[in-house]
Amino acid sequence: MEFLFDSLLELITQTSTNLPPDVRAAMGLALEKEKPGTQSHQALSIMATNTDMAYEDEGPICQDTGMPTFIVHTPVGVNQLTIAKAIRAAVAEATKRGKLRPNSVDSLTGKNSGDNLGPETPVIHFEQHEGDEIEVKLVLKGGGCENKNIQYSLPCELDHLGKAGRDLAGVKKCLLHAVWQAQGQGCAPGAIGVCIGSDRAHGYMLAKMQLFRTLDDVNPNPELARLEKEIVEEANTLGIGAMGLGGGVALIGCKVTAANRLPASFFVSVAYDCWAFRRLGVKLDASSGAITGWLYRDPERPVERLAKESGFPLTRREIILTPPLRAEQMQQLKVGDVVLIRGEMFTGRDAVHAHLMKNPPPVDLNGAVLYHCGPVMLKQGDEWFVKAAGPTTSSREEPYQADVLRNYGVKAVIGKGGMGKKTLAGLQECGAVYLHGVGGAAQFYARTVKKVLGVHLMEFGIPEAMWHLKVEDFMAIVTMDAHGNSLHAVVEKATGDVLETLKA
Repeated sequence: MEFLFDSLLELITQTSTNLPPDVRAAMGLALEKEKPGTQSHQALSIMATNTDMAYEDEGPICQDTGMPTFIVHTPVGVNQLTIAKAIRAAVAEATKRGKLRPNSVDSLTGKNSGDNLGPETPVIHFEQHEGDEIEVKLVLKGGGCENKNIQYSLPCELDHLGKAGRDLAGVKKCLLHAVWQAQGQGCAPGAIGVCIGSDRAHGYMLAKMQLFRTLDDVNPNPELARLEKEIVEEANTLGIGAMGLGGGVALIGCKVTAANRLPASFFVSVAYDCWAFRRLGVKLDASSGAITGWLYRDPERPVERLAKESGFPLTRREIILTPPLRAEQMQQLKVGDVVLIRGEMFTGRDAVHAHLMKNPPPVDLNGAVLYHCGPVMLKQGDEWFVKAAGPTTSSREEPYQADVLRNYGVKAVIGKGGMGKKTLAGLQECGAVYLHGVGGAAQFYARTVKKVLGVHLMEFGIPEAMWHLKVEDFMAIVTMDAHGNSLHAVVEKATGDVLETLKA
């Protein structure tokens, strides 16, 4: 198995940096369908540009490379312990090279292992098959979309849809609700893997396995094929749009399986995946570990650009923000304004926000921009460099954000998916705004970082540390302003009203 390590490292690298052809095609169609000039089209355009950048630079498409999950099929007699050891070594090396973000955190101490290794990480599932080769599939599913997974126990009552019974009509209501509740927090347009039946634990597993199907395949079960088609069509009438900004595309795929269940239980398990739908696979020679073929992609076929034009076009109507910011400036902004940040900002996500509840910040945050981001960073000599830096889901910071605004003078918060009523009130009280970035656009935003000026709270680990960055033309959209307006609340209400029309 002399080539096994290198083969697995190449699989991890390609999965993290090269969007599969079927997902590229689906995102290309989404871009064509969305109305030009809208915020949703703008977000899709950034996603396309980011996808091209990631491939060209071999950098992570999204900074959140998730919990690496491997599905391994081996011929009878192959030593699975050897493969598991090589997978762990390849994961650690890929992390060291900046192809994976260090995401493995001790659930008791909160300590980051730094190499993506730890109890039950990475996730490896082994099965035997009758083929002569080893088959390894990998999915990288980030925390933002993982948090939008959902499981229903039928019968149940659903917001806007009423009662969902123990039949396919009830299942359909669950799936439409699953897409609606994700809004932009799961980085729409997304895809869902679904299991009807089984038990709670295995149902989720089977739902996730559906994400290994290609987006353009057809379910062999005619009833399920019809359901998959209807869900995609109807979900795209809700008006969710890319990143939940409002628009015509919310879902690029729906894949459903059915499993037998207990008479007392009727679960519908949904695995939600984001637009940065990263999964690939390889076939390996069982004696040498060398790659004999790829799944989902043909390396001989040239990768076509997804973006329709080079770079991202600016309209000259963008508003320039140069920190430190003042409340008077922020009060002039309104929902829908596009801003370009030029100057300094700080990252801060879960650990930083919790820290600030009991401790003063290590830097002066008065007039600052606080970016909900857990970047991929590499150190060369004494200097740090940003390898990927898209926004994380902001809703996790809802318990803290208003206090951070009030106590430390932060004037702009950047994230994705929007925030709630407590933060909205805090923005209004403090004269601050919430700026929405494009989730998954880790290369697009990394290129705006001109220098890493410093790092604080490194004891929290690379993703959770507070990074001090100097940026140029960091683009974002005002979606919550200092006057109590929230685009997210408007879209949620409007899409809920549409959802209600589908409950019959």
